[in-house]
Amino acid sequence: MKKIGLLGGTFDPPHLGHLMIAEEVREKLGLEEVWFIPSYSPPHKEDLGTTAVDRMNMVKCAIHNNAFFKVNTIEVDTPGKSYTLDTIKRLREDYPNYKFYFIIGADMVEYLPYWQGIDTLVELVQFVGVKRAGSSLNTDYPVVTVEIPGIDISSTELRDRVKENRQITYLTTEPVQAYIKENQLYED
Repeated sequence: MKKIGLLGGTFDPPHLGHLMIAEEVREKLGLEEVWFIPSYSPPHKEDLGTTAVDRMNMVKCAIHNNAFFKVNTIEVDTPGKSYTLDTIKRLREDYPNYKFYFIIGADMVEYLPYWQGIDTLVELVQFVGVKRAGSSLNTDYPVVTVEIPGIDISSTELRDRVKENRQITYLTTEPVQAYIKENQLYED
């Protein structure tokens, strides 16, 4: 059975923190691949300002040199709100012999009771909570914990820096930086 990590998000834009989390979990859990799943429209965010296609292309730029990383367009190909339950059900139908590990941050672990269909979801996928030093992962749900090095980068910070015409070097990959500049993303 193939073991696949799933890392969903808006990736608006993807940054080195996303890549580091994916690689740490892949390595520590012995996953064969990590699939990045850019959302079309996440249920918890409004008006992203970038298109799903731009965000998907930036993820492709970010992961292009890691053979263990793939982009799965399941949510980009389905316009509308993206719910994890629907995505996991479709992936399980399409890949019945794969075991999926859904990677989430410590903040999302504590939010699990509010996820749509959480009781069904925990039967379909293994949650993996990434834990930084000093954070706690308190939950009654079955979550595998993976400790990761602390790296404090956010997509919001990158967007703000671009708006302010400040550098994002060392916060994301060079191909993502080039894509942002070429497509004039996040500028006022």
